[in-house]
Amino acid sequence: MKIRAKISQLRSNKDARALMSNFVWLSVLKVIGYIFPLITLPYLSRVIGVEGFGEIAFASSIIVFIETFADFGFNYTATRDIARIRSDVGTISTIFTNVFWTKILLMIVGFLILCILVYFIPSLYDKRLLLFITFLYIPGHIIFPDWFFQAMEKMKYITILNVLSKAIFTILIFIVIREKDDYLWQPLLTAIGYWISGIISMYYIFKKFQIRIHKPSIYAIKNSIRSSYSMFLSLIIPNLYTNFSTILLRTTCGEVATGIFDAGKRFESIISQISEVLSRTFYPFLARRLDKHHIYTLIQLFFSISGSLFLFFGANFLVDLFYTSEFNSATEVIRIFSVSPIAIFLMNTYGTNYLVLKGKEKIYRNIIIVCAIIGFILTLVLTPRYSYIGASITIVFVWCIRGLMTYCVAKKYSR
Repeated sequence: MKIRAKISQLRSNKDARALMSNFVWLSVLKVIGYIFPLITLPYLSRVIGVEGFGEIAFASSIIVFIETFADFGFNYTATRDIARIRSDVGTISTIFTNVFWTKILLMIVGFLILCILVYFIPSLYDKRLLLFITFLYIPGHIIFPDWFFQAMEKMKYITILNVLSKAIFTILIFIVIREKDDYLWQPLLTAIGYWISGIISMYYIFKKFQIRIHKPSIYAIKNSIRSSYSMFLSLIIPNLYTNFSTILLRTTCGEVATGIFDAGKRFESIISQISEVLSRTFYPFLARRLDKHHIYTLIQLFFSISGSLFLFFGANFLVDLFYTSEFNSATEVIRIFSVSPIAIFLMNTYGTNYLVLKGKEKIYRNIIIVCAIIGFILTLVLTPRYSYIGASITIVFVWCIRGLMTYCVAKKYSR
C-alpha cells in the first residue's frame, strides 16, 4: 500500500512527471543517436576500414574545436536562464535571439580560422575537402537548438526529429558508401541529417512556442559572450587533451592507430551518454530545486558503476560483435576507458549540475584549466611514445583528477 501511495504521489507531482517524461524522451534520443550508428558500424568497418575511421576521427577532432567555440557554453547558461523564466515568452525570445546570432557570428569566425589553418598547414591542406565537409555539420547543429527544448523540458519534440533524421541517415549509409574512398559521405550525411532536423525544429519553435528572432544587437552579443565566458572556457579547454590527443595521434602514429583509438572510445562515449542524459534531464529541474541534488547523485552513481563494469568485462564481446579482426586492439582502449564513467559521474554531478547552478562557474573553470594543463603535457609526452594506449591513459587519468577535484570543491560549498 505504501508503494502504491508513493507511485500515486509521484504521478500527481508536476516536477516528477516532467522529470520522468524528459528522462524517457532524452534516453530515447540518446539511444537512437547511438543505435543507428551501431547498425552501420559493422558495415563501415568492412567497407572503409580502420584507416577510414582514423581520417573521420581526425577531421571531427578539429571541427569539435569550432563547434565548442560556436556553442560558447550557451547550452548550459542559456538553458539555465530560460528554465527559470519559462512563462515569460518575451524574455525567452530575447535570450533565444541573442544566443542564435552570437552562435552564427562565432561560427563564421571559426570558419575563417579553419580556412587560414588549412591553407598554411600542409597536413591540413591535404585533407581540406574532408575538413570542409565535416564543418557543414556546425550550421545544422546551430539551427537544431536542443538546449532550448531541454530548458522548456519538452524533449519529446527533438527526439521525434532526431529519430527521423537518423533513420534517413542510416538508410543512406548503406546506399551511398560502397567502397573505401566513399568515407567522405559519412560526415556529409551527418550534416544533412542535422540540417533537416534543424529546419523542422526552428519552424516548430516559432509555431509552438511563439518565439521570435529579432535583429541582432552588437551590445547584446557582447553581453551574451561576457556572461557565458567562464562556461565556454570550461568546455573548450578540455579539448587541449581530449580532441588534441586524436589530432596528435594521427600526426605522429598514423591513421591505423587513430582508427583503433576512435573505435574503442566510441563505446565509452555510448556509456557516458547515460550520464549525459541524466545530467541534461535534471539540469533545468535542479536550476529551480538544487535541494534535490542528493536524489540525482544516487541515480547517477548507480548507472556509472554499471557502465564501468560493462565496459571492462564486455570489451572483447563488443569488438567481436561490431568490428573486423583489424580492430582487435581496440579492446585495450575500451578497458582503459572503463574507468571513465565514474570520473564523468563526478564531473557532471558536482560540476555542471552543482557548481555551475550555484553560480560558481569561475571556480569550476579554474579546476578545468589546471587539469587541462596537466592533460596537455601528458598528451605531448605519452601519445607519440605509446600511441593509442598513451592517448587513452592520458584522457582517463585527467578525467579522474578533474572529477575528484570537482567533488572536493563541491562538498566544501555544500557545507
